[in-house]
Amino acid sequence: MPIIQNRRRFMTGLAAGTAGLVAAPRLALGEPQVETTSVRLGNWKGGAYCWQSLYLAGELLRAGGMTDVQYVQGDPKFFDSSQWLEAGEIDFDFNMPTMHILGIEAGAPLKVLAGVHSGCWELRANDRVNGIADLKGKRVGVWHMNDHPQVFLQLLINYVGLDPNHDVEWVVNDQASGSLIQNFIDNKVDAFLVDTSQFSEVRANKIGHTVFSNLLDRPWSQYFCCMVAGRTDYVDKYPVATKRVLRAILQSAEFCASNPKSAARALVDRGFLPSYDVALTTLQNTGQDKWREYDVTDSVRFYALRMLETGMIQSSPQEIIAKGTNFLFFDDIKRELKT
Repeated sequence: MPIIQNRRRFMTGLAAGTAGLVAAPRLALGEPQVETTSVRLGNWKGGAYCWQSLYLAGELLRAGGMTDVQYVQGDPKFFDSSQWLEAGEIDFDFNMPTMHILGIEAGAPLKVLAGVHSGCWELRANDRVNGIADLKGKRVGVWHMNDHPQVFLQLLINYVGLDPNHDVEWVVNDQASGSLIQNFIDNKVDAFLVDTSQFSEVRANKIGHTVFSNLLDRPWSQYFCCMVAGRTDYVDKYPVATKRVLRAILQSAEFCASNPKSAARALVDRGFLPSYDVALTTLQNTGQDKWREYDVTDSVRFYALRMLETGMIQSSPQEIIAKGTNFLFFDDIKRELKT
């Protein structure tokens, strides 16, 4: 079937919502059968709102012959999904470039394979903070030290010439005392990072003001926020299956960008996310179509350089790219899906 016609069938099937997510997968002409019908993808308890395209990819994969698609909640002792990948609990991780790069630096068996979207984060602050440089001497709330939000904040702070280890006070959230938002309301912190699941709440209730958005503010907005990495053994052993996984994620991202209301409804109806309104807000505030535009190598290079500057890694960006990336699948899929 011609690619354009198959694309229309795919989009029609997705838009059908609960009537059936997929009419037919769009595969490259002459592509061989997958070497395995199994794949394990991550799934945070309660849902991760920026993982929409990962969640919607499952039915595409099943329709394409991968009948054993599992969504796995990793070991609760891990606070980041990158740790699930490194522990061998999942085959593909959807995460910020920073966490993939830290894994590569540590020798984890992974390959960064594709970029998906931009956005995800806003830095909210009180009236004492009007820019990132104003965080000097201020209290910054975080869930954990060295998880992906806190690592990202360190890079932002270092980029404006501050020392993230000495110029700000990191306040780790005591879960018994409430959320980061509540700590901010109670004046226990001056600033905190919110993800897309909290955008509606903080904006509607005027909880602080936006100091930074990685959907809008350069240079961060020009690079992928979420990228896909796969376990090296899976990628090497099952290249056809790997390409199917990446293609399904990117096709799902295309649907999220073109029809966010139907995508949000499908995500809730299938039990991946609890709130339609939050799912829709997330889709409207993330660049789900940026995988066609942004340079995936540049994104890894940009983040690796920032991490080298802060002392988080010792490897050069070139070494990180050579050791821990494989963008051949991504390049092939972009050519195949080009309209």
